[in-house]
Amino acid sequence: MRQLGIFVSVAIAAVIFGASSPDGGVATAAPSDPSPSAAGNKLANSELQKRDGVTAAIAAPAAAAAAPAIPAVSTGAEPAALGASGACPADMVQVEGDYCPWLEQKCLRWVDPETKMRCAEFAPTGPCQSATSHKKFCIDKYEYPNIAGEKPVVMKTWIEAKATCESLGKRLCGETEWTVACEGQERLPYPYGLERNAEACNIDKPHPEPDEKLIADPRTRDAEVARLDQRDPSGFREACVSPYGVHDMTGNVDEWVVNESGRPYKSGLKGGYWGPVRTRCRPMTTAHNETFIFYQIGFRCCGDVPSTETATASPKPEKAEQPAKAKAVATSQLLAGS
Repeated sequence: MRQLGIFVSVAIAAVIFGASSPDGGVATAAPSDPSPSAAGNKLANSELQKRDGVTAAIAAPAAAAAAPAIPAVSTGAEPAALGASGACPADMVQVEGDYCPWLEQKCLRWVDPETKMRCAEFAPTGPCQSATSHKKFCIDKYEYPNIAGEKPVVMKTWIEAKATCESLGKRLCGETEWTVACEGQERLPYPYGLERNAEACNIDKPHPEPDEKLIADPRTRDAEVARLDQRDPSGFREACVSPYGVHDMTGNVDEWVVNESGRPYKSGLKGGYWGPVRTRCRPMTTAHNETFIFYQIGFRCCGDVPSTETATASPKPEKAEQPAKAKAVATSQLLAGS
């Protein structure tokens, strides 16, 4: 019975908070455009479950205290030296561009016409239909632990992801920052272009049925996550790079971001994962609270670009040099009088 208490279905939350109508021929996306949620237990519709690949809330607010603690993964890295050089750290990419809240992304043909969830090809993105906001920030090149050749970390709550980024002198990315870094200034639906490509990024793999009880039990969790795992090592697919040079933004693992609207939660998920889901730059899943964990959820970190003026400023030398200058003058006068 205690195990049953761990499982809190978010199928209702998906309907109330996070579910949206299927993508139509014209997709107009806003900052908190929720993706169709497949969060829930086996009572949830199985077809809905496969639409964004998330099937169960392992931890909900009421069960957070009882959920087993998941230790943060340490990479041995020191906190990023943001502000030291007027540029982003070596393991991050600088992004500068304008974010558009409302625009048209029209799908020309669908991978699955019956659900209209995965678009095979988009028309060129339409013009921005609202005021833009300028973004300038640093973002990790890869999903955490941000190391090429290593698989991204999963089974982290939004709270743990945020704390990990802050421990490195960084922060969790905002949803609008993440979107700009993924789609570039052409506002592409996929980081690599207009046509969906299962070879470019780690997407569209068969979706195995997870056993929620095994994931919830600390004794069996690791084995079940390993059975389900289809992650690639970070940077493995060279074509899965955004216009700014950020890797693996769509597919591989879902990424926690800050839901800037705060509704219904401060947490959001961007990019999709390796399964047969939308895996596009613009949509965000908003159905999962800050204590939710699952086998395909990871994150990456962002940070502010250091101020060049602050980084290059140095104290004026006049006062520091005055004693030496006065001594030189005194010596010259003494020699002249001798």
